[in-house]
Amino acid sequence: MAEQLTKETFLSKVFDYEQNKEWKYEGELPAVIDFWAPWCGPCKMVGPIIDELSEEYNGKVKFYKVNTDEEQELGAVFGIKSIPSLLFIPKEGQPKMAVGALPKETLKETIEKELLVEAA
Repeated sequence: MAEQLTKETFLSKVFDYEQNKEWKYEGELPAVIDFWAPWCGPCKMVGPIIDELSEEYNGKVKFYKVNTDEEQELGAVFGIKSIPSLLFIPKEGQPKMAVGALPKETLKETIEKELLVEAA
């Protein structure tokens, strides 16, 4: 299951944007963050796929969710204009954002291309 992030857990596990101006990923593994909201229809389609992928990539990729209704500051920091938005974070280098309800195969291709990780 993907882990729900608050601002506090985001700062410690992903990126402390209050201390760092330049991107500096805090995690041990590459990550995918699903920016979503409970009222969003497409988000409800992506949510279960994210949970499936968290099983398939267990131990290789961390999966997180950010509820943009509850964590509006996190949405603002990343300029989230529409949801779902998925942030793909490699171990090294800059993260990449994808917008929209992408099918599972597309998400897997993006994980393998951007994060350089293959499913178990």
